[in-house]
Amino acid sequence: MAKAPVLTPRADDFPRWYQDLVGKAELADNGPVRGTMVVRPYGYGLWERMQQEVDARIKAAGAQNAYFPLFIPQSYLTKEAEHVEGFAPELAVVTHGGGKELEEPVVVRPTSETIVNDYFSKWVRSYRDLPLLINQWANVVRWELRPRVFLRTTEFLWQEGHTAHATYEDARDYAARIHQEVYADFLENVLAMDVVPGRKTVRERFAGAVNTLTLEGMMGDGKALQLATSHELGQNFAKAFGTRYLSKDGREEYVWQTSWGSTTRMVGALVMTHGDDDGLRVPPRLAPVQVVVVAVKGDDAVLDTVRGIGDRLRAAGIRVHVDDRTDTPFGRRVVDWELKGVPVRVEVGPRDVDNGTAVLVRRVRGSKEPTPVGALSEILPTVLEEDQALLLAQSRERRRDRTVEVTTVEEAAEAARTGWARIAWDTLGVEGEARLAEQGVTVRCLVAADGSVPASDDQPGTVAVVARAY
Repeated sequence: MAKAPVLTPRADDFPRWYQDLVGKAELADNGPVRGTMVVRPYGYGLWERMQQEVDARIKAAGAQNAYFPLFIPQSYLTKEAEHVEGFAPELAVVTHGGGKELEEPVVVRPTSETIVNDYFSKWVRSYRDLPLLINQWANVVRWELRPRVFLRTTEFLWQEGHTAHATYEDARDYAARIHQEVYADFLENVLAMDVVPGRKTVRERFAGAVNTLTLEGMMGDGKALQLATSHELGQNFAKAFGTRYLSKDGREEYVWQTSWGSTTRMVGALVMTHGDDDGLRVPPRLAPVQVVVVAVKGDDAVLDTVRGIGDRLRAAGIRVHVDDRTDTPFGRRVVDWELKGVPVRVEVGPRDVDNGTAVLVRRVRGSKEPTPVGALSEILPTVLEEDQALLLAQSRERRRDRTVEVTTVEEAAEAARTGWARIAWDTLGVEGEARLAEQGVTVRCLVAADGSVPASDDQPGTVAVVARAY
């Protein structure tokens, strides 16, 4: 009898394959409360690397990290009508604490625009206090009706940025800077994901925003996933909370604001973008472990060799792990490392020691070849960069191959069964968008004819990118 596959094949059942991989690669488990998740060490290691890379880019853009409370007075959310209406179905509200009914219910943080503005209104006094650029790493709660680990969970981890500016132009430009220099740069150059930058339609933009910039990625099954967003809030929250400043000419003005965020959803995106039937494939620039050196047998000479290789690769600046657990069968360990998607395995057995070689296994390409041990430190940095580039190229090729140009709503809905469609926005319009929504298809973003982000919804030549989405 044929041996059963470790994972459900993607072509047979993509959602089941995803669940299999998340569990068997030890990324996460479902939590005890519906919609929650327990992130396991390997999955959290991926998130930590994402945090490090995103945080460095946020700080390079001038923002500083802070922290705001998890509990928000319910009255805060009612101050911005569109905001509370948008989040009302997802709120978790606490009515009792310390054995008593609270005088005012508190909301478990769904996002922090309201509480941040309460403090911005105290901190901002004059134009000299601007721009005020704040970011926080935190958890949020949005009561999810259709949960899926990493992609949609009741509680998830994220970063949320909040800024206040003296002018509309400064706020607009900063939102665009975060969109491009933080999120797009990270997603393409670290996660090796091809993304389409664009502008959300009025129907799809963030509740309380005047404009939402998004980055959309195509997953392995052709569906879209929103990966990160950057919002222009205008003066909506400033007026609701009285966030004003004294201008250079002595006038009181409302600030202009932005907010922006990325979440643990990116871990799920990593799985669905780069995973294959053998497991995850982690981009080398992201990987917590770039190279695992595996001892085939518990021979003293083999163990000495693998540990020596590990030391030399570590000294060369490579993130390396030495697997010398020879009490666990070699085949089982290989399957585990394949599932986890470590970019490179260096396998060493007794015969390899005699020959002064090791077997170099590249997870992304699926290749395997003997390599002189003394050459590993020199060639592996190039190997890792080649495989990083290959993952991005494969992601880009998938999106291009599965995106079609259409001219009618019917053609767009049909194309969205297997991939994405592009249709002129002045052809589709809000009526066509509503018709697509009835079929579970959404406008993921609006893009300009040249691929840039349009300055407005009605910019001539604007194209709507439509798809089914997670």
